[in-house]
Amino acid sequence: MSETAGVPAEKKTGTPVLELRGITMRFGGVVAINGLNLAINEGEIFALIGPNGAGKTTVFNVVTGVYRPTEGQVVFAGSRIDGKKRYQVTKRGVARTFQNVRLFHNMSALENVMVGADAHHRTGLAGAALGLPWHRREERDGRAKAEELLEFVGVARRMEETAKNLPYGDQRRLEIARALATDPKLLLLDEPAAGMNPTEKEELQGLIRKIRDTGRTVLLIEHDMSLIMGISDRIAVLDFGQKIAEGLPAEIQTNQRVIDAYLGVPADAS
Repeated sequence: MSETAGVPAEKKTGTPVLELRGITMRFGGVVAINGLNLAINEGEIFALIGPNGAGKTTVFNVVTGVYRPTEGQVVFAGSRIDGKKRYQVTKRGVARTFQNVRLFHNMSALENVMVGADAHHRTGLAGAALGLPWHRREERDGRAKAEELLEFVGVARRMEETAKNLPYGDQRRLEIARALATDPKLLLLDEPAAGMNPTEKEELQGLIRKIRDTGRTVLLIEHDMSLIMGISDRIAVLDFGQKIAEGLPAEIQTNQRVIDAYLGVPADAS
């Protein structure tokens, strides 16, 4: 992908792009996240795993401004973003996808991605209504960027098709393209492989690596352990809102606390 699509030219690693500092999220008497500390470095694929109800999606909602944490700080690119509105978090450089695909189903694939590109447009309603020159230029640039992103995720051939008519795997890819159109430094993927067949999952792994190789950071929730272990640089495990382990994939696979809580008893155990 070219510089014109807003993709960083170089991959960076080792510097935290996202830090969760003592994050606690309470809903009445329910503690969904309890004192969570995480540091996710630039240019890595970081996976967040755990049983259903462990608090993973709540973490995403806290990072993206859906929830304001009860306690703690969310620091992105050196600045606090906890308490910011969702559109402000997006403009800072954080984008996400969802467990259930959220597209504009009656719009074309191209139009869906152009909506994402609108996040950084400067023209207001008046400029759009009057068809002012800079608005027309933004529209042209937005279309070109959308076409490039559709090519990047592998659905360019379907750009004029209505989103609801796309195969499920292509809808997932389209949602990723729309998120990338906001030009994020950090992309959060919430169960992107859900409902995919083995071939689609293998292609998804390649796409996630391509995204990382553009210099972006990927934070991933996923239940498919073969995908997680095959693609992640580091993994953190949540259980009942608490982090019970963090480390390299090989370390997580052999962590007894993780096995007991989530991965299950080894097949050769007596």
